[in-house]
Amino acid sequence: MAEPPGGGEDPWGKVDAAYGDNGLDSALFMENARKSSIVSRANSIGSTSASSVPNTDDEDSDYHQEPYKESYKDRRRRAHTQAEQKRRDAIKKGYDDLQAIVPTCEQQDFSIGSQKLSKAIVLQKTIDYIQFLHKEKKKQEEEVSTLRKDVMALKIMKVNYEQIVKAHQDNPNEGKDQVSDEVKFNVFQGIMDSLFQSFNASISVTSFQELSACVFSWIEEHCKPQTLRDVVIGVLHQVKSQLY
Repeated sequence: MAEPPGGGEDPWGKVDAAYGDNGLDSALFMENARKSSIVSRANSIGSTSASSVPNTDDEDSDYHQEPYKESYKDRRRRAHTQAEQKRRDAIKKGYDDLQAIVPTCEQQDFSIGSQKLSKAIVLQKTIDYIQFLHKEKKKQEEEVSTLRKDVMALKIMKVNYEQIVKAHQDNPNEGKDQVSDEVKFNVFQGIMDSLFQSFNASISVTSFQELSACVFSWIEEHCKPQTLRDVVIGVLHQVKSQLY
């Protein structure tokens, strides 16, 4: 084998050393170290970027409370749906009760056939029925008032008849001296003659309008209770003087 050039140095030994097991391991170690440095730098940059965004407690709490919020919304939605359904059921029951109570709703309406009555028709029929009941109530109240007046008049008549019966019982001989029909006629004739004289002097028959006005004026002036009482007393005294 030839000696290597350059005197005592062995360049081939350097080459062998470079390509030897130790030299290859050193190169691989340096390459791995370089790659590790790059990866560590990339990791450090990533960790720095990640650390720049704060991981607050609010995010953690939102993350943990998200299922609870969703569940609360569901409960509120379900409660609202149930309340709305109850309201609709109550309204439907109210209309059903109106149809059962109002007689006109039960009658068949030939204009709509066998179709179900709408809410508007039910309300209108209910309003009409209530107005009818108000009129009937007013009519009945007027009838009751009239009946009360009749009862009061009958009570007065009853008291008067009781007094008449009692007077006859206290004076049983009073009925023997009865007044004749002629005397009654004379009394009636005297009263009518007196009224006719005042009527003839006060009434004008030029026209019907004037006649009506004069009649009312004569009644107000000559038919007052006190005036009639004086006329009757005068006639009675006159008839009494003729009899006795």
